[in-house]
Amino acid sequence: MAQEFRINSSTIEAKINQLLPSQGGQGAGVDFSASTMVIPIVDLTESAEGSNLRVDLQSALNFTGATVFDVTNTTTTVINTTGYWRITGCSSIVTSAGNKLNEIQIDDGLASKTVWAHSSKDAGVGNGTVINIDIIVFLGAGDSLKLKTNANTGNMIGSVRQLADVNGNLINP
Repeated sequence: MAQEFRINSSTIEAKINQLLPSQGGQGAGVDFSASTMVIPIVDLTESAEGSNLRVDLQSALNFTGATVFDVTNTTTTVINTTGYWRITGCSSIVTSAGNKLNEIQIDDGLASKTVWAHSSKDAGVGNGTVINIDIIVFLGAGDSLKLKTNANTGNMIGSVRQLADVNGNLINP
């Protein structure tokens, strides 16, 4: 048989009122109690049944699933398959003269749209910047992912990995 206990703790009461104001705040004077009865909690999420990885693990890079890129002073199509893709790496620019620009673009066959960019104005010879890249993009039918650098002192290097197909079905590493 379960035993019931009354809890008189202003600290616990204040915390519950802060976290759950609709449960007892506003000075309602609600008593809190505890019981020795064991009440099972059943987790019905997909993670609990073991069919899917946690999101952070599912988006991990791996040897066979990663497509590497190294782009300097050109535009390169990296992906032309529909779905959700993770792009990770770095963008570097060393200034010598003029404006430098490294871009990640989605192209629909008619036009390109920049979805990520790293630019550097002429800050003097030998100055440079490096920025990490870690983004997720969606490519629909007819879309392709392009990486573009406009100078031989601009570089983008890293890899892409498909996280899910066009319908959102996850692709584990």
